[in-house]
Amino acid sequence: MPLAPLGPRALAALRRTTLLVGGYLGLSVLTLAAVVALRDDAAVVNDAVWVRTAIVVASAVAMFVSALRAARGSRPAYRRVRILSGVMLVAITVIIAIPGAFPVWLKIEQGVCGIALLGVALIVNGRRLRSSFAAG
Repeated sequence: MPLAPLGPRALAALRRTTLLVGGYLGLSVLTLAAVVALRDDAAVVNDAVWVRTAIVVASAVAMFVSALRAARGSRPAYRRVRILSGVMLVAITVIIAIPGAFPVWLKIEQGVCGIALLGVALIVNGRRLRSSFAAG
């Protein structure tokens, strides 16, 4: 797929996106490291926490790589960032809303991730980027 020509405002928006996704990735990796360190404490780490943190790290890596590629003009990568940010926002909302399935500390961490992803979703779904990546 050919690369889209991006103007300076679109590039600035994609830089902000990449920074937010990088923060999401960094926090996700730190959270997985904490889960590994606390794996023997069943009150803090259960099977649901293991699964959720692994999924979050995988999605954060995919989104970060896609954000970098989108910043170079890749339309498919831009679409992936739009889709992943929306899907993960919905998943985070569900995680926070489910009573008892996840410990409070993970819900707080997911809330912080959700704030970063809300910023990503607002940027990548904005008119400027959508028009920059519109099929030509």
